[in-house]
Amino acid sequence: MAVKVDINNNILTLYLVGDIDHHTAKEIREIADLNIDTYSPKILIIDFKEVAFMDTSGIGLVMGRYKLIKSLGGEVKIINLSPYLKRIMSLSGLSKLVKIN
Repeated sequence: MAVKVDINNNILTLYLVGDIDHHTAKEIREIADLNIDTYSPKILIIDFKEVAFMDTSGIGLVMGRYKLIKSLGGEVKIINLSPYLKRIMSLSGLSKLVKIN
């Protein structure tokens, strides 16, 4: 799993590449949390354009970052979901918490 990070105007964007499972979710969490702690962004955007597969670890990953950003008074946006991933996010209830585009 590769994660590209971009910070601009208090917006932190994580570009995810590869599958998300219990092994890769830990790495993504660590990178995300380090950048959130460092920059305290008001908006976290997670780009799933290059993600083909995600198990429940991905839901936990998003939920944990949602709680962290919410505690900072910010919001989370999810972008570029495949129909498969959009369905997983919707069935999990995450679509009620985060903005999905």
